[in-house]
Amino acid sequence: MYLTGIIISVITFLAIGLWHPIVIKTEYYWGTRPWVIYLLIGLACIGAAMFVEDVYLSSFLGVFGASALWGIGELFAQRKRVLKGWFPKNPKRLSDYEDSTATGRQDRQ
Repeated sequence: MYLTGIIISVITFLAIGLWHPIVIKTEYYWGTRPWVIYLLIGLACIGAAMFVEDVYLSSFLGVFGASALWGIGELFAQRKRVLKGWFPKNPKRLSDYEDSTATGRQDRQ
């Protein structure tokens, strides 16, 4: 019996599941500004995955890196969800949200 595929699927599930709360917390505390950090993490992990021989570690790095890159789009989508009222606004950053509502940026998709 070969379990490699099942183990990689669990790794994928956990990596993607890890990024969900990271995106929500990032937008809440810092807004969309850290998207560059997501980009650097994603590229570094994907680059490292190409040089790691262990199939499990390489899979984790690749999926984690791809999830970080996907998280960039989700970070901006999370901001839209906050502006729609689906998630709470950070009271310490209300001015960030007011600027976008005044210019109508939340309506653009």
